[in-house]
Amino acid sequence: MRVMSQLNRLLVTLFISLVAGCASQPPSRQHNLCAVFKQHPDWYDYAKESEETWGTPASISMAFVRHESSYRSDAKPPFEWFLFIPLGRPSSAKGFAQIQDPAWQDYKQERGGWFRSRSDMEDALDFVGWYNHKSNKLLGISKWDPKRLYLAYHEGHTGYRRGSYEGKPQLLRIADRVDRTAREYGAQLRRCEGQFRCRKWYQSGPLCD
Repeated sequence: MRVMSQLNRLLVTLFISLVAGCASQPPSRQHNLCAVFKQHPDWYDYAKESEETWGTPASISMAFVRHESSYRSDAKPPFEWFLFIPLGRPSSAKGFAQIQDPAWQDYKQERGGWFRSRSDMEDALDFVGWYNHKSNKLLGISKWDPKRLYLAYHEGHTGYRRGSYEGKPQLLRIADRVDRTAREYGAQLRRCEGQFRCRKWYQSGPLCD
């Protein structure tokens, strides 16, 4: 009995490890949103749920995640060193959308946070939509303006209002790349969205034509 119990525990552990590994596998073709959703079809559902709740197009939210983490659930800023002395990480950002601790706490306080995780794509995309909604309300940035939304996302609402990004050429280049990716993603999604929108047995009607 003891051997069987140990074997069962080992099998459960292996199964959990395999599932976790599959769930966190980054897409192999990150430049193509159709390929990303084909590899992870649930991400389409999460992106559209965020879009319907907050108004930021799915293509923009997915562009944020691509450039923040390359779709890695465990992404963190690189560890910094001074010679051989570890200095730690430059910020508390982590997860798919590289969300920092203060913003994450504000989000959980508003949305409820018992089971939310920055390493969960559904929660990460909901956060991106939530934050961009606030950028729209507080700063007047259009939810269809990927570059300015990203600058506010990176610098924070106070920093964006001060124009802190103006002296950061590298950040401006990244924001341009996010903008370009979002627009490419949008064009790609328009060509393939039907296969994701209506892939479930209960989905029917004019939107699925």
